[in-house]
Amino acid sequence: MEEIDLSCEFLGKKLNLPLVLNAITGGTPRAEDINYHLACIAKKYGMAMAVGSQTISIDDPGSASTFRIVREINPTGVIIANMGAGRPVEDALAAVEMINADALQLHFNVPQELAMREGDRSFKGIIDNVARIVKECPVPVIAKEVGFGFSRESVSLLYGAGVNIIDVGGMGGTNFIVIEDKRGGMFGGELDNWGIPTAQSLAEVLSLGLPLTVIASGGIRTALDAAKALAMGADLVGIAGSFLKVLLREGADVLDNVVANMVYRLKAVFLMTGADNIERIKTRPVIITGRTGEWLKLRGINPEWWARR
Repeated sequence: MEEIDLSCEFLGKKLNLPLVLNAITGGTPRAEDINYHLACIAKKYGMAMAVGSQTISIDDPGSASTFRIVREINPTGVIIANMGAGRPVEDALAAVEMINADALQLHFNVPQELAMREGDRSFKGIIDNVARIVKECPVPVIAKEVGFGFSRESVSLLYGAGVNIIDVGGMGGTNFIVIEDKRGGMFGGELDNWGIPTAQSLAEVLSLGLPLTVIASGGIRTALDAAKALAMGADLVGIAGSFLKVLLREGADVLDNVVANMVYRLKAVFLMTGADNIERIKTRPVIITGRTGEWLKLRGINPEWWARR
């Protein structure tokens, strides 16, 4: 097992693990404490980390320290800024500068906004705005869904706007429509199952055959989940909610143990499939059946490609 190499290069830096500790929080004293502990974990295990939406720090500069703590803890690690895809270019650039980010994550959360009583209702020109940000931003831009998944049509538009890193953010993890429903949102529970599941979204993006770096996220909870995503073709895997729950309920030491166990189990899956690195596991057969297989066939994507490679 000691010969299993889980390392990868991302944003010009080496990661020990193909994991992104994905955007969670920021802007409050409690958020600063959460970000502190998550940054410590990311640094210890050599993971990338994305902060939560920095919009609050643009409107309230005094909250910037809750995000800067991540870079202070991990000065040489891969740290990713976060801003809504519809925000002005100057806000996006400020988010990057705030934490000396290695990349900028632009999040797309249209269903959540529509579920919020106080949310946005117009998204006209968002692709043009993304293109402007890509042009002006000094670091790579990542397009990230937040739990509803990207279709291949959406990714084609984003690629045309200059984005070449996609975080699929599929359905299966944190459900922001349900969260807004609990706050008295607009959907009343009718659209709780809206979205493209993570496996289907990942397959759609990969089927384009574009020169993209692809991050699989959305309900990734176990080492086996991560291994399946990597075997399908993801370059990295994003995890957020499951780690946050452990941190809040059981503390930083337990989270440390959870991550250590995940690393061991991920290596075990690699070993059991005869893969000694990430590129090798991408060559292993993946059997896609059931609802996911049916989805792919109806979308003109042949699941046999994964099964017979």
